[in-house]
Amino acid sequence: MNADIVIIGCGAAGLMAATGAAKTGAGVLVIEKMPRPGRKIMISGKGRCNITNLKDWNSFSQHIHPKANFLKPAFYNLPPEETIRFLNDNGLETVVERGDRVFPASYKASDVVDTLVKAMRQAGARLMPGTETADICKSGDGFTISLADGKTIAARKLILATGGLSYPGTGSTGDGYRWAEALGHKINRCFPSLTALVPCGYKAIPEKAPGKGHIDRSLPLSDLGKSLMGNQLKNVTLTVSIDGNVVAEEFGDIDFTDGGIEGPAGFKVSRRCVNALCNGSKVKFSIDLKPAVAMESLAKRVETLWNEIAGDRRSRGKSEKDMFRILLGKLLPMSVTEGFVKTCPGMDTRSLCRNLKNWEFRICGYVGYERCVVTAGGVSTDEISPKTMESKIVPGLYFAGEIMDLDGDTGGYNLQTAFSTGMLAGMSAAK
Repeated sequence: MNADIVIIGCGAAGLMAATGAAKTGAGVLVIEKMPRPGRKIMISGKGRCNITNLKDWNSFSQHIHPKANFLKPAFYNLPPEETIRFLNDNGLETVVERGDRVFPASYKASDVVDTLVKAMRQAGARLMPGTETADICKSGDGFTISLADGKTIAARKLILATGGLSYPGTGSTGDGYRWAEALGHKINRCFPSLTALVPCGYKAIPEKAPGKGHIDRSLPLSDLGKSLMGNQLKNVTLTVSIDGNVVAEEFGDIDFTDGGIEGPAGFKVSRRCVNALCNGSKVKFSIDLKPAVAMESLAKRVETLWNEIAGDRRSRGKSEKDMFRILLGKLLPMSVTEGFVKTCPGMDTRSLCRNLKNWEFRICGYVGYERCVVTAGGVSTDEISPKTMESKIVPGLYFAGEIMDLDGDTGGYNLQTAFSTGMLAGMSAAK
């Protein structure tokens, strides 16, 4: 079997690459090892699918790592507004939410996948689902793709859009890294990003398990984890220290989940924290539960509340411990108080304000690829042309999406990166 352009991987980047290439009239074949395309899109945004983010380049680029400028030509070739127009023209209605985030109006990720697949097919690309690639080699002016069933495909151009390592159940098992490396490309160290960070004592970790690094999400929660799991803290300030030095401060919401600390603020710092833990550094979180209130004002508020509780006739006969829990309930969501007390032993009215403004957690690990949103690291962008997505090492080889060392924060940045790099790779390969 022969094709002008073969694309391996039919996720967000592969779908857009196929459309971009096929609409020029090129013969495009997409190989996807999963039975259906777009499996990772289906679970993005907890099934709601945050398609993109409408920030301009200057603001958007601040959310891209590690080298945002590599994305710039692809971004301007297909900016967020054009992504929305493309989806709207193909029948998908969209809505914009807080933070410039864009979702399908139905809030169904399946509608996004259906729209992308329809656009790809209408452009003329062919799809081979349930087809696993075994090997790739350079052959003359093109490529030979060997399939697991023993068949081969000859291609003039090849686009690798195989994704990274996150959520391997969707088909992202790192195959593309192996093929890229065999073709001469450097693979920068990969690690999970946009993932849960696990406080020390949050999981019932077996005695022989390592103290730092990957902590599987399936491990049971400890009593501390059970007391905090399910709580969301809104409008708090999260400060991150690595080896005793403050490296980041984020204001927003955090969630305590069965994995650890997540939510927008937690995800924002996860990339840096996971990298630090991989390097053997010590990571500590400090949460200011009352960032809008100065310490002095908070102390006066605590004193006033304590006096009111102590003077209330309903407090007669209550122990100081019971009255202290009533005080906590007036300052925190009641569901948080048990976990708060567990992490602040010996706390009393004198130390309460300090703990409210500086609730500390040592971070012992992170949830790995089994439930992280995106893979950091990958094919070095130093070896890829940002204007075309073509390899600087192997003519005719292109890259798109998460396989490259290019990842974003939560909020629609990763899908837009996949769409932009996919469209540019497809158009460039078809020229």
